[in-house]
Amino acid sequence: MRDIFLFSCYSGLAYADVKKLKRSEIVIGIDGEKWLVCKRQKTDVAARIPLLPAALQIIQKYSTHSHCIINDRVLPVLSNQKMNAYLKEIAVKCEIDKTFTYHIARHTFATTITLSNGVPIETVSKMLGHRNLKTTQQYAKILDLKISEDMKSLRSKFL
Repeated sequence: MRDIFLFSCYSGLAYADVKKLKRSEIVIGIDGEKWLVCKRQKTDVAARIPLLPAALQIIQKYSTHSHCIINDRVLPVLSNQKMNAYLKEIAVKCEIDKTFTYHIARHTFATTITLSNGVPIETVSKMLGHRNLKTTQQYAKILDLKISEDMKSLRSKFL
């Protein structure tokens, strides 16, 4: 469960897309590196995502898993309900006072992994398989809020 959640943090795929991800949807891209090339279930829009090393390690870890081989899948994904139940349990044990669902992994990819590291919003939008940039801009607003909070903290040090 942890690995599958982390895979989405490093790939940006939603739960439904990870669950249906076939081995054939991992291809060699124009740069000679491995990419995910799939259609988003929700929007039917193509997503083309260069794979980061952490995501590749997770894929490799499950390459010989019997469930993955039998079902031609990249990862052995549990039901969304079960995944969210486990995540809620983890949040309680870690004293995280926030609703913790699988979808947070996708937000993490958009904000912490890509936008915070200088990946242009247009590129992030394409990788997330959004139909238009406005959908992706919600993540940039989250970053603005974080920037504002960080700067308030910094200002207080100058008073």
